Amino acid sequence: MSVQRNDEAGHVAFAWRKMTDWLAEHAPVSRASLLPPATEEEIASADSLLRQQLGFGLPADLAALWRLCGGVEHQYIEANEEEGEVGSGAFLPGGILLGPVGALRPRLPETGRADVWGAAVVPWLTGDESGPESGHYVGADGVGRWSLPDNLGCDKPDFPSIAAYLEAVHRTLTEGPADAMGPDVPGLVWGCLIWDDPEAPLLDDALEHWHPVH
Repeated sequence: MSVQRNDEAGHVAFAWRKMTDWLAEHAPVSRASLLPPATEEEIASADSLLRQQLGFGLPADLAALWRLCGGVEHQYIEANEEEGEVGSGAFLPGGILLGPVGALRPRLPETGRADVWGAAVVPWLTGDESGPESGHYVGADGVGRWSLPDNLGCDKPDFPSIAAYLEAVHRTLTEGPADAMGPDVPGLVWGCLIWDDPEAPLLDDALEHWHPVH
């Protein structure tokens, strides 16, 4: 591994540790949602599939993140039984962290079909868990938003790297302003960090229990 990749992995690890330390103190149920690191075999398989089918490898910062956390699993919340709105693993403004299998599912073309994405990127966050059909991608140029089928050019990154994205999230949580990441602002409910738009909330019954961080 090159010095540059070591530095990149260290940057991701530092940003991720700050994020998870905040969760442990303020949103322990979200912290408990983190899955163990992906295995080297899973990471190597994802890299191999991308190279074989699309001609590019796994972004180094995504591989570094997966070596820290292989995705999330929503925790059972008794108070959430009736409402069912709060996913404890959706603690990032972009949604849930996809593991290797989930990230490749929307990215690899179907057998016999050409790749419809316009860039060498991999999805890594999504707020649409059923598809997913939208979310955040990461590639050589940074982190940006994607959606099917109309926004697959992926040529307008919002952050230069995953580490920069995570640092911006942590800065929003600790310093503000609350809307630094967009109209969705951070709030706490039942031990979870959940982002929502106070002007047009997606939370319904759980909203009365949700309290903004700022």
